[in-house]
Formats: sequence, structure tokens, C-alpha cells
Amino acid sequence: MSHFVDLILPLPLEKRFTYSITYEEAQFIKKGMRLAVQFGKNRIYTGIVADIHQNPPEVYEAKPIHQILDEKPLITREQLKFWEWISQYYLCAEGDVMRAALPGAFLLESESVVKLSKDVDIEDVILNDEEYLVIEALQRQSSMKIQEIESLLDRKKVLPVINKLVEKQLVDLNQEIYEQFKPKEERYVKLNPAYEAESEMHRILDELSRAPKQREVLLTYFSLTARSKKPLKVKTLVKEAGASSAIVKGLLNKKILVEFYEEIDRVQFQGDIGNHEIKLNEFQQKTFEEVKTNFEEDKVCLLHGVTSSGKTEIYIRLIEEVVNQGKQALYLLPEIALTTQLIRRLQDYFGEKVVVYHSKYSVNERVEVFKHVRENDQKGKIVIGARSCIFLPFKNLGLIVVDEEHESTFKQFDPAPRYHARDAAVVLANLFQAQIILGSATPSIESYFNANHSKYALVELKRRFGNVHMPEVEVVDIKTAHRKKKMKGHFSERLIEEIRASLMEQEQVILFQNRRGFSPILECNTCGHSPQCPNCDVSLTYHSHNNQLRCHYCGYHIAMQHQCMACSSSEISTKGFGTEQVEAELKALFPKHKIARMDQDTTRGKHAYEKIIEAFENHETDILVGTQMLTKGLDFRKVSLVGIMNADNLLNFPDFRAHERSFQLMLQVAGRAGRTQKRGKVLIQSYNPNHQIIQQVSTGDYEAMYKEQLEERYQYQYPPYYRLIRLTVKCRDFSKTNEAAQWLAMALENVFDRNVLGPEFPPVARIRNEYYKNILIKIPVKQSLGKTKQVIHRVLNSYKAIGAFRSARVIVNVDPQ
Repeated sequence: MSHFVDLILPLPLEKRFTYSITYEEAQFIKKGMRLAVQFGKNRIYTGIVADIHQNPPEVYEAKPIHQILDEKPLITREQLKFWEWISQYYLCAEGDVMRAALPGAFLLESESVVKLSKDVDIEDVILNDEEYLVIEALQRQSSMKIQEIESLLDRKKVLPVINKLVEKQLVDLNQEIYEQFKPKEERYVKLNPAYEAESEMHRILDELSRAPKQREVLLTYFSLTARSKKPLKVKTLVKEAGASSAIVKGLLNKKILVEFYEEIDRVQFQGDIGNHEIKLNEFQQKTFEEVKTNFEEDKVCLLHGVTSSGKTEIYIRLIEEVVNQGKQALYLLPEIALTTQLIRRLQDYFGEKVVVYHSKYSVNERVEVFKHVRENDQKGKIVIGARSCIFLPFKNLGLIVVDEEHESTFKQFDPAPRYHARDAAVVLANLFQAQIILGSATPSIESYFNANHSKYALVELKRRFGNVHMPEVEVVDIKTAHRKKKMKGHFSERLIEEIRASLMEQEQVILFQNRRGFSPILECNTCGHSPQCPNCDVSLTYHSHNNQLRCHYCGYHIAMQHQCMACSSSEISTKGFGTEQVEAELKALFPKHKIARMDQDTTRGKHAYEKIIEAFENHETDILVGTQMLTKGLDFRKVSLVGIMNADNLLNFPDFRAHERSFQLMLQVAGRAGRTQKRGKVLIQSYNPNHQIIQQVSTGDYEAMYKEQLEERYQYQYPPYYRLIRLTVKCRDFSKTNEAAQWLAMALENVFDRNVLGPEFPPVARIRNEYYKNILIKIPVKQSLGKTKQVIHRVLNSYKAIGAFRSARVIVNVDPQ
């Protein structure tokens, strides 16, 4: 009887592919293992075993597998189920999910390698210039990868050149597999066992009297190993002896010392576990008990706690209980910036049980975390990180904490799978029968709606920790201030006055402007021209630190222009302002104070967040200017004033969630103020101070915002009353984008009638020279979500069969944020 395996390949394929295996292989292979298989003509990929069976494929003949890469499953059964759910719910291929879920090191892929054929006489063969270049390079090095030949010839399509050389039997084309993960090893030394007897030690020291430096190193070795019985690192020995590694090498050559290597973790906890007992106040204790009661009823729990009410302490207590039961806990955060502060707090309680996982980690570091979690060892008990953490191979998950659950950064935009980590975490918790708590000071309308309709349990914590008052919010009318000439740059007199007062009292200030760069628009005062990105439909943003005009969509940049590119006039002015300009104005206003900026430009490195946050915590910085990175859950003790530079550019955004988002963002940033006994102050600068959202922020009235937004959503048929699926057609050809989108919209309207909106160009209709057009499908509550997706699937299959639209790709986004 033949045996077969169904594999998930890391490619956007709709179906799993079936390969044949022998009876012996079938006894060894288990679901979740990796196999290397040939796919296509001669490419080798890593596939994950999703099923083992005895049914041959109907359409094609199953190929045999290339090799087995694992001794035990890399992926758990729960993970495979989770991948399948994500692929079905978010309408994407399982291969896309696999690419997102596994660190790159696990995805072995073959790379074509070109080698010179043996016994080749090149003298008699006629070669053109490019062929000669390749042969000459191969005579100097044994083999070259395709990418290396591309850069050598400075052209993308090199396969025709290589194929000609293969035909002339000058080169061989091999497929080689690369294992990318390399464990980090530390070099140690120990005394050769032959010299361990005391008499031998004295003899060897006498012999080394002519080599005083080596003798010194050996004596240092003895004194260090006498103190601690642990193996000795070469680095430590060299440092303590004040010698060079060459002297140690001399001792190794004489076989007095023997070297060996041990694998170590790249990410290690250094420090002591604090002896902290979490003391909850009466309100926290009451909330904690309520959460526990709801967990007993297996409910998803929404914790609505005002900023600085001590939600983190409650999470830590819940994690502690789960870890004591031998289970794992997952702590999800929307931003990497947030992990920095929280890691320290969690490591204070749990030490090395806490591991961190996010995109700023290298491939090798991610592999190590992946392995700790899969083994469920002491280091993988508590995982903290951003949205990709939900894909880790948990063995025994007991609790998921989704902090700041309202954040839009939990949604993955590109590439597929376009999942929402909060919603996916609810499903993951259900798979493991684990408890899940969603926490926020400003819950998303959907979550709050679910809580009010008994789908989730709602627990509220309305008081700040230590009975600290909520900050006082003041709205400054900058329209009037401009008219009365009471503005200095982008600062109202009121804001400058408050900043000065805070700095006088040795307190810190946070200023929020949700736009990076110096100025978003450069405009000619003579002809009105402003430089545009040649690849995208946006104006270039001026960045003063490197004197560049830069596109925030594709990265295109040019030097700052001092003359208009259209009329050559030198009268150029900037319109609008970003964090860089706020920083520059502050330096002019407060030259004696230390000012820092936190945005995408200043946090590119792996530890950049940590450095900025640490400097601010240690009061090395007086004023911190930043984008929305500042708004989320950071806890600074000495901030007495928060300034929102311009509330209007948040509100005037073409999106049904704009008002909800503005409220959340402003209330969150306001929550950074006055987190100790002294009451904090928040100043909101606006041209429209009577806007209902700004008024609701000033009173901190979440309920009023929720009711008002819910009424609007009901009226205009948006979530939580209707589900949304957005289809985006993208293509380099403008007219083809229009035709394809029109065809798709017509096909969908035939089924869904009035519930299809569009096709419509988004606010930025061209990015990287590709045109975008959106179609929005609204799904009423009573309409089956599963059947709707089946219909969309059928329509997309018909669309793909039309040859004229082949270059126009369709991107499906379920529950777009």
C-alpha cells in the first residue's frame, strides 16, 4: 500500500501538495515535521507535514520527498489547526501563514549554484563578453550563486547566459540547500586531564619559567578555577590575566590547556529577580476577583481600566497563577516600544522565565525563542512581544493578555496573512482552552459592543492607582491665538507658559505630534508647485536632519530644493509641521534643556527604543517629542504636562474610525501625565475647540463617545453591526486597474447587490508606481460569513481565469482596520 503526505509549502498556493513516501518513512514521519521537497522544475522547498494518508492525488503523479529535516515535529497540532483557521478566515493561502509563522531559518530553500564543469578546455569555445566574464569569475572561485552572477553582470535576467554555458557543457547548475540557523557558541578552556595531579602541575609551572607570560596566564587560570568550579571562558581568562589570545593559543598548542565549545543563548536575562510582592489595592483586588470569576465561566474578559489604574499588576498576578500551574502565558503588546519598559517589570518578578519575540530580533535570536517555547522549558514560560507572537509553538498555553487591545497596530497590513492579532488570540485561546483578557483604557468599539451584548465579560477599574486624580484637560483655541498674534511658531503662549512652569519645578514634558519629519509640504509662493514623489501620489516630506525631501511610502528621496523645480523662484516655504520641526522650535525656545525625539526616524536600531525611554526615565531628558509611539502604556513618573500640538489632523481623516481613533489616541497620550500624587495637566491645541470628540476627551467621557459613534455606525452600516471585506486591485497600468476593478465590482454586485461599495481610489491612489482601487463589501449580521467568503472565492477564481487581468493583482483584506 502506498503512503502519501500532504505538505504546506511556503508559497501562495491554494491547496496543499501531495508527495509519496515509503513505508519506512511513513512510520517515522509525523504531522508538523519539515520535509525538503522538489517543487517546480528544480527548486527545493521546505514543506510542513499537514496530513499523512494513503490516497494518491487525482490530477498529478506524486513525487517522492527529497529528505526529512526534523527528528520530531517542529509545529504542534494546535498550530496547524490555528494556521488552517487563519487561512480560511482571512482568505489567504496556508503557505502565506507558514511564511509569517516560522523564523526564516526554518524555511530552507535551495539556491541555484553554478560550478565549472570538470575537464573543460575553454580555449576552443567561442564566448561572448558576458559568458567570458562568468567563466573568468568561476576560475577564481569554485562556485557562484545566481544572485552573485546577477551583480557581476549588473543585470536581472542572467539565466539565458547560464543556459548557454550549460549547453556548451562549460558549467553545471546545482541545487544546494542552506541551513540558516547557527547556534551561538562560547569558547572555553580547561586544564589537560594529564596535568591535574599536583606533582604534574608543579612540573609544568617549572617548565614554563622560560615563558613568563604563559606561566602568568596558567597561574591566573588556577586562581579563577579555584574560586568557581564552572568552566572558564577564553575571553574571561584573557581579560583577567591581562594577556593576549596569542599567549592562550601557545598553551593550547603545548596541550597544557584544552579548548571546547558550548552552545549559549543569544538572548539572556542578566540581573537579579527582585523580591517583590505584588500588593493590590482594594479596587485592583476586587477587579482581580471579578476577572477570576469570569475565567471560571470560560469567558473572554474585557478589562476597561482608566490610564494608570494599575492594570499591569493585575496581569502579573494572573500570569503568576498560570505559571505556578506549569502552563505558559502570552503577553501581547501593540508596539515594540512598549516591550522595553514591560520586560524590565516582568523580569523583576519572573527572571529568565520571560522571553521576548519581535521583528527587531535577528533570525537566530527568534529561532532560540521558538525552540524554548516549543520545549516548554523554564525559559519559554512567559512570552512578551508584538503581534507575531501568536504563531509561536505553545505546548500548554494557559493565559493570553492582550494589552492596549484597541490599537490598530495589532492588524497586519502587508504581506498576507492580513490577520488581526487580538481576534486571532481569542481563537488561539479557545484552541488551548486558555483564559484570555483584553485590557485598555479606551476599548475598541467592537470589543465594548461585544461586552455589552454578553459575548465578552466586562470588568471595570475606574480609579487610578494610589487615588491619583485624572489629569486636568485644557483646550487651547489656536485659531484665535493666530488671529491675536499670540503664537510662537506652532506653540501657543499658554503651552509655552505651562512648559516653562513644569521645567521650573524639575518636571518633565511630553509633546505629541502625529507626523514625523520637519514639514509634510514644500510649496513655491510664486507658482504654488510642491515637489511630488515620482512613484507615489504624495508630496515629499522635508527632513531637516539630513536636508532631504523624502517619500514616506516608497523611500524615494532628493536633496532639499532651494529653488522651485517648476518656475525656479527662490521663494519656497514649508507648510504643516512634523516632530522634527517641533524639536527645532523647542531647542530655540528652551536652549538650556535637553530635548529628545521619538519617531520612526530615531528608533531604527534594535536598542534605539530602550535608549530613548531609559534616558527619559532617568531624567536625562526634559522634553520628549514624539508620534503615537508615546501614547501607549508607557509609565513615566515625573511627567506633569502633556501637550497635543494639533488635534485637527487626527480628526479630519477619511475613515469611519477616525473619530474613535482620535479619542483613543488623545486620551491615551493624556494618560501619560500626572501618574504620581501631583495632578497632571494636558493641553490640546486645536483650530476647532468645540468639536464633540475634543470635548469628550476633555471630560474623559468614553461612554458618550461610544454611544455617539455606535449610533453613526448603525446609521451608515459599519462594524460592529456589519462585517467588512475590502478587495484592492493593484496594477502598474492605470486603465487596466480601472477595468479589472469595474469587472470585479460588477461580479460582486450581481450577488451582494447594494452591499458593495466602489470601486473607488483610496486617498493615496498610487504607491511605488502601482495604482490601487478599492471595493468594499458589507456583510449584514444575519448573512453567513462562511458562505459570503465562498462566493468571493468563486468570483476571484473566475477573475483569475481572465487573461487580460493577469497583471492586476487582487488583495483581500478581511476586517480591514
